[in-house]
Order: sequence, then structure tokens, then C-alpha cells
Amino acid sequence: MSINLKGRHFLTLLDFTPEEIHYLIELSEQVKKEKKEGVFPRRLEHKNIALLFEKNSTRTRCAFTVAAVDEGAHPEFLGKNDVQFGKKESVADTARVLGRMFDGIQFRGFKHETVEILAQHAGVPVWNGLTDSYHPTQILADFLTVKEQRGHLKGIVFSYVGDGRNNMANSLMIGAAKMGMDFRIVAPKSLFPDTALVRTATEIAEKTGGSILLTDHIEEGVRNADVIYTDVWVSMGEEAQFEERIKLLLPYQVNTKMMALTGKPDTIFLHCLPAFHDTLTDVGADINKRFGLTAMEVTNCVFESANSKVWDEAENRMHTIKAVMIATLAD
Repeated sequence: MSINLKGRHFLTLLDFTPEEIHYLIELSEQVKKEKKEGVFPRRLEHKNIALLFEKNSTRTRCAFTVAAVDEGAHPEFLGKNDVQFGKKESVADTARVLGRMFDGIQFRGFKHETVEILAQHAGVPVWNGLTDSYHPTQILADFLTVKEQRGHLKGIVFSYVGDGRNNMANSLMIGAAKMGMDFRIVAPKSLFPDTALVRTATEIAEKTGGSILLTDHIEEGVRNADVIYTDVWVSMGEEAQFEERIKLLLPYQVNTKMMALTGKPDTIFLHCLPAFHDTLTDVGADINKRFGLTAMEVTNCVFESANSKVWDEAENRMHTIKAVMIATLAD
């Protein structure tokens, strides 16, 4: 079946079929191979890309910038203090202006409604670089990494551990359901995801041969896991909740004991980054001073282990984002 995504927005994996997601991952493999071989087809020559950021970023900004330049496009960074976005100009009006000047728009920010309004009014492809609800470009990078390590996605036992109701848990659950994975969210019940989204994911999984499990029992959740994935315990904008989250989630810290519970010596560890795995950041040092912890969601021992594929995963942001831009924008 021929896949044509030209002109499509990329807001959430809910909008894409399993075949379309597979296509994007395969295209990511192709462009990664090209870059490693020094081949740059410049399929986005003379295209201009707006990078609209409410939330700051390392990987998303760098990945979009390098991917655009590799393909001959010009990326323009627009931070929250660079434009009148939401202050003197509405989201819809900003979308109409940017859509007249740029060929594609990336948005990274807070409300998912914002990226939906941009897509409604821009008239050009809009890509979600992260919202409070979904982070679809990250999931493509995660799945490319898993495929590189395991050779396939269908049937992979994928355990997400920690805050089960954030944008990463939401997006991984939907993506895993689409790919036919055995997906588990391992979290305190108070941090389980939205029931309506779980219902949707379960319905998708029933059609693809996958499964969805929510559990607060760690041994049940990580047993036979091919992948253990975690994220920060406190998302951007929730910093006041550090003490509460530490008390709630410390039992769910990914450490050598949890990795051993999988029963597989080659279980992959993944994290979307940044990770609080040591005390070498301002936040890490502050948490150590206040709570005596040397790590939060993952110990340094696991993070720096041979099982950890976080650097492959981070690099793959660039290749998968390039694939999304090519698929939705290239002539």
C-alpha cells in the first residue's frame, strides 16, 4: 500500500494508522543511513520552517534545526519572547501569519489545544514538538531505537514506569497499541492515565494484537519486559510538587533491582531526557540537599549501563523528525 502523508499535520499518533507509523519509522531508518553515509538529498530545498517554542528544549530544538538544515530548509527559532504569540496576537492570528511566510510550523508548548488551533488556521503542516497531552515525535524516536535493538515492534513487552498520566505515558500507550505491543503502565493508582484514553488505546490494541495493562504492582508490570522506560517525576510547570512526587514514586525508581525483575539480562532502558540520575545538575544537587537522594527516577548505575540506549534514542529524535518533515512537506 502506498503511503502519502504530504500536507498532513503531526499532532498525535491517534491520527495515524499503524501502516503510516511503520512508514515513518522506515523512512527514519532510510534518512539515518543516508546521513551516516554522507548523503544529503536536500528534499526540503527552499522550504522555511518556523520553530515556535513556549517551552524550552535541547533535543527538540536541535533535532528540528539539524534535520531542516540537512535537507536544505531554513529553520527560524521563535521563542516565547520573540513573538506576540498569545500576548498581543491570538494563536489563530499567529497561525495565519506564519502560514503565509513558512512552509511548516513546529510548536512546543503547554496546552494541546494550542497546537490544534495552529493546525486549524495555518494552512501548512504543523508538527507537535511537545504539549502537555502528547509528545509524538519522541515516540517515533523511541520506537526506532527499539526496532534497532530488537528488530521488530509487534509483540514487544514495553513497561513504562513512574508518572502514568503525563504526555509520555499517553503517547507511548497510544503508539504501543498501534504497533501491537504488550504495553504496561506501572504507577501508583493516583497517577494512572485518563480512563477515556485507556479505553481508546485498549480498543486499538484489540485490533492490532497488542494489550494494555495498568498496574501498581512493580513485579507484575516489569516481568518479561523487553523495554523499561521512565520519565521525570515532575513535569515542567509542576516543580512545586517535588516533595509529594518523591514520596509517591520513590518505590518506582528504575534501579538494578527493578531491571533484574524483568528476568531478561538484555532488557533495554530508555528515557526521553533530561534525566535526574545524579547530582551534577542544579536540580539534582538541590534534591540531594533537601531529600538526601543521589538520583530520582533512575539510578546512575542503570542510566550508564550497557542496557541503557538513551543516547541512541536522543540521536534518533533528529532522524525521525527529519522523516516527519520530509513525509509531510517534501515535493
